[in-house]
Amino acid sequence: MPDLSNETSYADGRILKHTAGGVGVVTFNNPGKRNAMSLEMWEGFGEALIALRDDDAVRVVILRGAGGKAFVSGADISQFEKVRHNAAASEAYAKRSAAQRALLADYPKPTIACIQGFCLGGGMQVAMLADIRIAAHDSQFGIPAAKLGIAYGYDGLKHLVSLVGPSWARLLMYTGMRIDSAEALRIGLVERLFPDDQLWGETMAMAETIAHNAPLAIKAAKITIAQVLKDESQRDMGTIKAIGNACMDSADFREGRQAFMEKRQPQFQGK
Repeated sequence: MPDLSNETSYADGRILKHTAGGVGVVTFNNPGKRNAMSLEMWEGFGEALIALRDDDAVRVVILRGAGGKAFVSGADISQFEKVRHNAAASEAYAKRSAAQRALLADYPKPTIACIQGFCLGGGMQVAMLADIRIAAHDSQFGIPAAKLGIAYGYDGLKHLVSLVGPSWARLLMYTGMRIDSAEALRIGLVERLFPDDQLWGETMAMAETIAHNAPLAIKAAKITIAQVLKDESQRDMGTIKAIGNACMDSADFREGRQAFMEKRQPQFQGK
């Protein structure tokens, strides 16, 4: 489990942030409601992401749920009667929460979703926006929008289709069914599975590996993959070339070459 000695809280303690070395961790901390997301939690989530984005010591960010029963089980439906009861109210709700999802979608640092238990609805949106998804064997995934009578947004469905393809997206959306972790791995919704008691250790090990690699090289990979996923007419090849040149001219590239020749671990500085 994480060291919480430098923990900061947001949204009345329902969003937690801490750092460990080069790794930042955001915890959805509403276990009594299986980490269902209220508007206040969405906004606190954004604050935590900004703080970690602006912390030069943080090179990778993990997203996790508290309590061991859920990553995020969706939106806090108890708020719907007040803030999402019709189209106009739903649009206002969406604008407030969409800003935080857009922040995660364009996040400059690598992100890992560490998923244990339920990952449903809005939780799926968060997980799909992460660069990498690692899940425990007991995890369950689904989007119950059809069972609630609401439309799942364009961005969420775009990411779902990009991960699992249109046929599986239709099956999940039309039925509102839940799938287990093995099925999620098979269809490409998650990348790795681990036993429940190994999930956190394996996630941290992966994050630490990323944190010790060259930040500019990882940034180049993240930027280039994002451009590959765009329509060819919308790709910014100039940005790809610029980050590639920055890598080749960097002190980190010189350090990487020297460390290889000296048979030692490189010490990358991100410049």
